[in-house]
Amino acid sequence: MGTFASFAQTPQLPQPQQQQQKVEVSDGELQKFANAFQGIRMVNQQAQQEMMSVVEEGGMDVQKFNEIHQASMDPAVEVEASKEDLQKHQAIASELEEMQGTFQAKMEKVITDADLTLQRYEQIAMGLQSDPELQERLKAVFEG
Repeated sequence: MGTFASFAQTPQLPQPQQQQQKVEVSDGELQKFANAFQGIRMVNQQAQQEMMSVVEEGGMDVQKFNEIHQASMDPAVEVEASKEDLQKHQAIASELEEMQGTFQAKMEKVITDADLTLQRYEQIAMGLQSDPELQERLKAVFEG
C-alpha cells in the first residue's frame, strides 16, 4: 500500500526557503488544525479505498500494481511483468493521477472548512515536525 500513499497525501504547498522556526499556535488554532488533520485522514482513507477499487477494476492485483509502480518510479527496482500487466498499470496509473486532483481539492476544502488557510495549515504541520512542545499540545487536543 505504500505506493498509494504517494497518490493520496496532504496538500503539497510551496515549501518556505527559510530555516525552521518555532511556530506560535494558539489553543483555538491548534483545535482547528486537529479538526482539519482528522478530516484529511478521512479523505486519505476514502482515497485509498477508491484507488484500490480502480486497480482491481483495472484487472490487477494491488500488490502487483504496487510492484510495477515502484519499478516505474525507481530505475534501480526491477520487476517481472508481462506486456499486458505493464499496459494495465499504465492505464490504471493514468486514472489514479486524474483522481489526484479531486482528492487534493477535498483536502484543501477540509482545511479551509476548519477555518485555516492552506499556508497556515502547512506552517503548523512543519512546526510540529521540529517542536516537541507543540506535538504534546496537539496530542492533548486529540486525547481531550
